[in-house]
This record gives sequence, structure tokens and C-alpha cells, in this order.
Amino acid sequence: MPKTKTALYPGTFDPITKGHVDIVVRARHLFDEVIIAVALSTDKKPMFTLEERIHMCKTAVSDLDNVRVVGFDNLTVELAKEHNAGILIRGLRAVSDFEYELQLGYLNNSLDDTIETVYLMPRLKNAFISSSIVRNLLKFNGKTSHLLPSKVQEVIGSMKSCTLQ
Repeated sequence: MPKTKTALYPGTFDPITKGHVDIVVRARHLFDEVIIAVALSTDKKPMFTLEERIHMCKTAVSDLDNVRVVGFDNLTVELAKEHNAGILIRGLRAVSDFEYELQLGYLNNSLDDTIETVYLMPRLKNAFISSSIVRNLLKFNGKTSHLLPSKVQEVIGSMKSCTLQ
């Protein structure tokens, strides 16, 4: 029986964007299972709670059969071990991302040398999208529908009337 390849895609996903989903769609064709791992990440002071971000991620990928979503608040390599994921997925939008992502990949490999990091690029049309850009637009009621999956846009729209004002 062939070994199952599980990949972990860790991040804050505050919120999950079309760029993130693009990476997930690419990864699911390379691996048997992709786990989106939503970090608590209090250091980054996320706009959305962990539960809200998990909900948005689950909503964004609800139609993808070999993708699941988990939340976490421990080292990424520990989470990877818990889920038998030997591969970490990281997205690269531009050359400026590479140095940070390379350091992170080396760090994770130094903590567990069985962990490999695979870097994937989103399609060019999604390469400029970042969660921080989306958050800034949301703060000023700017248009985000071209940056977010439609299902996530709907979730944020329903939350906005309750929590973001």
C-alpha cells in the first residue's frame, strides 16, 4: 500500500484570501491530503478570532474533498507530527517573501529534519493579494470581493454588522 502524503499549510489566514485558496487548490493536486492549519497567532493581533478564521477557512474550501481545516497554538512541526504530515506548504507571492519563508523552512527543518517545506506560488492574478491588504480595506469599508472567495465575503459581511463596527 502506498504511503499517504499529507501536507500542512500553516498560517494565520486573517482572513483567508483567493491567494490562499489558489495555493490550496494547487497543493491538493500534489498531495493526498492538505490540512489548512490556522494559527492562534496572538503576536500578530488578528482582526478575526481563531474560531472565525477557522470557520472562514472551512467555508472557503467546503467543496474540496481532500482538504480539511484545524486550529493550533503550538509549534508547526509538532502539529505536523500530530497529523502525520511530513510536508509544510508555504506560499510565495514575490521575491520579498522568499527570504522570510526560507528562514522559516530552515528553522522548521532544524526542529525536525524529517519535515520538508514546499513553496508554491499563486496564479499571477492572485499574487498581490495579502490578508493585511484585505484587513486594511475592511477597516475602511473598501471593496474586497475581488480578493476574497465569495463564501468568505458573505461570512465577513454577516459578521461585519455584528462585530467589526
